[in-house]
Amino acid sequence: MNRRDLAWQLPLRLTAGTYILDSGRHKWDPDEDTAKQLHGFATSTYPFLGSVRPGTFTRALAVGEMLVGAALLIPVVPARVAGAGLVGFGAGLLGLYARTPGMRRPGTPFPTQDGIALAKDSWLVAIGAALVAGDRG
Repeated sequence: MNRRDLAWQLPLRLTAGTYILDSGRHKWDPDEDTAKQLHGFATSTYPFLGSVRPGTFTRALAVGEMLVGAALLIPVVPARVAGAGLVGFGAGLLGLYARTPGMRRPGTPFPTQDGIALAKDSWLVAIGAALVAGDRG
């Protein structure tokens, strides 16, 4: 990675990567109530996840988050690869925002007070898209 690419990619990769890696680390060994809560929230938007046990789902989510976070933090992983992972992960989170009742003000894409935390995931998608589009390989 040349200096110019490093200058604009590093802040994006460090902030998103650190945040996502830490989020996954905290989900690695969930208590039963936390696993059920996360699983229930996810299955309300993505019903196919209903066949997965809550603990298994939460552990898989943790692994996915840690892999995306690590890809962002490890400089030898190409920006387009790390960015594509971030776009995919962020898009899944935005699906929760778009499909969960009460997250958006009626008739708008803008969040309610309850939806702000999920709406912020749009920044992850934007960071991932910038990494993909800006990687000159």
